[in-house]
Amino acid sequence: MPNTLLGLFAKSPIKPLEEHISKVHECCENLVPFFEAVFADDWDKAAHYRANINTLEKEADKLKRNIRLNLPSGLFMPVQRSDLLELLTHQDRIANKAKDISGRVVGRQLYIPKELHELFLPYLKRCLDATAKAREAINELEDLLETGFRGRELDLVTNMIAQLDQIEDDTDTMQIGLRQGLRALESQINPVDVMFLYNMIEKVGELADQALRVGARLELMIFRA
Repeated sequence: MPNTLLGLFAKSPIKPLEEHISKVHECCENLVPFFEAVFADDWDKAAHYRANINTLEKEADKLKRNIRLNLPSGLFMPVQRSDLLELLTHQDRIANKAKDISGRVVGRQLYIPKELHELFLPYLKRCLDATAKAREAINELEDLLETGFRGRELDLVTNMIAQLDQIEDDTDTMQIGLRQGLRALESQINPVDVMFLYNMIEKVGELADQALRVGARLELMIFRA
């Protein structure tokens, strides 16, 4: 007899979810060399990383569709199917945002003032800390299910979700600093570019916001178990 809940059905629905969040995070990681190329005014290299982001987002989309088509709906699902699908949707939106950010920057060949570079990269990397932490939490989901949402594994995942909250708070603070830096430069920049820059800063912050939503959905799943 199987000794875990996941042994009740032939194929775990959790492994594909873990594969998806890993692909999503990989997609987002390309934003670092992408923006480094933008800072260097190397638009050919930026376009290369933009293409990487597009490819990885499409691969994540394919994984998403496969999960939706093959997710079990029978009696022995250890968690609600709707919860897993909602979790998948929140994961997928992270990759969509990375694609949107890179597309807007390349499409306009958006100039990012040198005065913002030292503030921007740490901000971006902190947002990616959030996507990495979301991946880490999702990768614990199968073990969490096997323990019946109890014990050390529950404490571990709950702590990861709390860390996501802290990371998102950090990115909010860093975004304020970036906005203040941009405000001081507004008179030196094309007004339309200023609008695009504010939007781009906000969109990068949404990576962390969306990663936090993944954690919140996982937390809700735990409470329902």
